[in-house]
Amino acid sequence: MKINVPLPFDRTQDPEQFLTLAAVREVGAALERAGFHAGLVTDHPCPTGRWLDSGGHHAQSPFVMLALLAAVTSTLRLQTGILVLPYRNPFIAARDAATLDRYSNGRLTLSVGAGYLKGEYRALGVDFERRNELMDEYMRALKLSLTGEEFEFEGTGYKAHGNRILPGPVQKPHPPLLVGGNSRRAIRRVVELGDGWNPFFTAPSAGAGAAGAAGRGMSNTARTAPMETEEDLAAGIAYLRECCEKLGRRDLPEVILGGITPPGHTGSSQQLVDRLSRFRELGASGAALNVDGRTRREWCDNAQRLGEDVIAKL
Repeated sequence: MKINVPLPFDRTQDPEQFLTLAAVREVGAALERAGFHAGLVTDHPCPTGRWLDSGGHHAQSPFVMLALLAAVTSTLRLQTGILVLPYRNPFIAARDAATLDRYSNGRLTLSVGAGYLKGEYRALGVDFERRNELMDEYMRALKLSLTGEEFEFEGTGYKAHGNRILPGPVQKPHPPLLVGGNSRRAIRRVVELGDGWNPFFTAPSAGAGAAGAAGRGMSNTARTAPMETEEDLAAGIAYLRECCEKLGRRDLPEVILGGITPPGHTGSSQQLVDRLSRFRELGASGAALNVDGRTRREWCDNAQRLGEDVIAKL
């Protein structure tokens, strides 16, 4: 199992703990020592105060944050978790992705999704109601523009005619492209356009937005399909296989789970090992574990403990 970890650099309450380059350096070193596969950053460039005050969180610029992490690590993969693709022109995203993959020597994994915050879409001037159509369009544009070849693509309000993005990424034909979300539409998008599925567990009877705001039913967010149990995950993987068969896709996309435990509810080490083992039996090849810690030192110590007590036993 590939064990990923959400990075703590969205914690703005105590800037000296997690909002410095020294913090990036120490966290990166701790994660590599512990054996984590990838560090994850999410994407909320301009969230509403209402969402933040109801349990949401800030997020640093994903490509900037991952570039800093790349500079102080050598083996840790760099993963967006997730990048809200409709927020930005797909060729801007392609340029950032190609640059980061090139300078990190091929360590980027792109997990992309349609997002769920209406207020953030409004602030960024993007049509929230068309997010799924834009998502499909932008994924096609992104993949085409990352080939390193001259390309043509006409999309919603933009047109590339004989354009070129060089140097392209190290990974060919492009960095692994995961699709976030639990809905059947997201799963079909994985099969049609992606390399892997990046679902996440929702709080019981919640299904609102994403894990950070799940269960709050805020009118300023959309809802995603709930995934509360291992049975729900198994059903999703079964549908993934069904879609592959219908479309004639022979390779089954990877299943990389988002955070399997909410912050503050990690469970015992053995419970985590057992749960991750069951996910592996269902067909998942990776998952994210939250690391808790009020200070940088405590966070790094807890990451090391997870490495010794969980990752080493999988």
